[in-house]
Amino acid sequence: MRYILSITLFLIFSCQSTKKEIENKKLPPFSIVIHGGAGTILKKNMTKEIEIKYINKLEEAIAVGYKILEKGGSSQEAVEKTIHVMENSPLFNAGKGAVLNSDGNVELDASFMNGLTLDAGAISGASKIKNPISAAIAVMESSPHVMLSGRGADDFALSQELELKANSYFITEPRLRSLNKVKENEVSAFFSDKEYLKNQKYGTVGCVALDMQGNISSGTSTGGMTNKKWNRIGDAPIIGAGTYANNKTCGVSATGWGEFFIRSVVAYDISALMEYKGLSVQEAARIVIHEKVAKLGGNGGVIALDNKGNVAMEMNTAGMYRAHMDSQGNKTVKIYADK
Repeated sequence: MRYILSITLFLIFSCQSTKKEIENKKLPPFSIVIHGGAGTILKKNMTKEIEIKYINKLEEAIAVGYKILEKGGSSQEAVEKTIHVMENSPLFNAGKGAVLNSDGNVELDASFMNGLTLDAGAISGASKIKNPISAAIAVMESSPHVMLSGRGADDFALSQELELKANSYFITEPRLRSLNKVKENEVSAFFSDKEYLKNQKYGTVGCVALDMQGNISSGTSTGGMTNKKWNRIGDAPIIGAGTYANNKTCGVSATGWGEFFIRSVVAYDISALMEYKGLSVQEAARIVIHEKVAKLGGNGGVIALDNKGNVAMEMNTAGMYRAHMDSQGNKTVKIYADK
């Protein structure tokens, strides 16, 4: 009887201790941040109905990853499952609802990096993979390579028993209209000064997470640029340009005009500024986006988390769909650039 009483008291006090730890927020720090693309996102061009749809989807996506982290799950799982929500939503330029190339088809890119091991995986130019981020992770975990492309990426995904879809699954009416509008102007989105056409260069989804074990993961997924030709590849599937993670410094996912982000090695440069110059994640992101990328003529933004859970959501565009939650449960969801 005394033994049973002792066990009962132990369990009661253990539960109380755990509850107090949660209440006092003494658990190891964890954090998650997401983006759904940057660009010329102006409030005057956004109806209230569409604005609410984006905010709701951002909240849904980040809640998925946050719950995983809150329960002690890995940053890798949090990033993958969070990005699934956005890849499955036609609101974003990734997975279903991705933009169309000049032939009217979808070409999908994605990348993932593990900040503990510095392992990484990526796919580009895939046409059948329902959730490209999972294929990128599979490349990292189940192949000797870092990047697979085109039909090879699709075949590899099939060998890993990932879900495949006909290319028609990804195509939506709004993306068809966008492609037609770009073609009607007989100009590539690269070279136009018109606001609508310029915006066709942008659009990506990404997530960075820090788990209770102190591990950072980062992932990015995209359909690329409207009316792209010749199997063009942007920064999203390129480790160091669109995605980077290192437990020593930070994790980064980028979105913007990919050619400039590749040339600037944006994601790695933010980490390098932190490692070699001792800058904060906020200052490093600001310098890279507002000074280095902008100086070259590029536009876009990044999300980043350092190994303490500090966040940066930096852009030199009019807006970036973004959300952040910390271990205290504080949540930020925004669309337009801060004034």
